[in-house]
Amino acid sequence: MHERQRKAHSSKRIRVEHGIAHLKNGRALTRHLGRREHMSHTVQAVASLLSHQQTADLTSARRA
Repeated sequence: MHERQRKAHSSKRIRVEHGIAHLKNGRALTRHLGRREHMSHTVQAVASLLSHQQTADLTSARRA
């Protein structure tokens, strides 16, 4: 049980990390280099979008 929970958490976390890396690679965050006080809002927005997508995936999987 613990191993399944750990793996599920890790899977969620890696999506957020990949999302942030994708934004950085696209230079979308270059404007934040000098203004890091806004960085947490950007990270939170990315995490929220990914969380919403995961919820939608789970809901559609349960219906199938």
